[in-house]
Amino acid sequence: MRLYAQTPARRNRQILADLIAVLLIAATVKFALTVHGAIMQLAEPGRKVESSGESLASALTEAGDTASGVPLVGDLLRKPFRSAADAGIGLADAGQSLQDVVSQVATLAALALIILPVAFILLLWLPLRVRWIRRSATIRDLLDAPGGADLLALRALTEPPRALSTIPTPAGGLADAWRRGDRQVIADLSEIALKRAGLKP
Repeated sequence: MRLYAQTPARRNRQILADLIAVLLIAATVKFALTVHGAIMQLAEPGRKVESSGESLASALTEAGDTASGVPLVGDLLRKPFRSAADAGIGLADAGQSLQDVVSQVATLAALALIILPVAFILLLWLPLRVRWIRRSATIRDLLDAPGGADLLALRALTEPPRALSTIPTPAGGLADAWRRGDRQVIADLSEIALKRAGLKP
């Protein structure tokens, strides 16, 4: 299986198309990751709220523990501090929830920005490459088969006259020479068919 043509012009075009496809995919991924990072910046308030809530809960818990040491009213003093600490934990949970939502949005946006453009690029580029690879393999197999050169020569006869202008035209024309089995004409015509496919004899 041949991935690239043997003729320089077609091979250069194929390599250029492959490089463009790879660069576009890389640029798409980089852009998507940049957008992901930008969206994740929105999670910063959530981190601050979570940190503040945890600090507040910790401080209020310590204050409640200290207040519980007061004789007679220690348990009564501890309850409000415990309630306020629970509120601080709720605040920290809200901050964590905000971060989770922002992270999910950033991930979905990045995936959408990668999958859709990359699928579009692959739909434009990959079928052409696969079609050429299969076609070149078919032509090469045809050439190696008995009578394959004759069939390739027949295929070349369907090309526009301009493509056949490089072959010396024998008396009666190229088609008549092909029907007579002129080996030189058949070889020249099959070479044209191979070159049109980007292959060498």
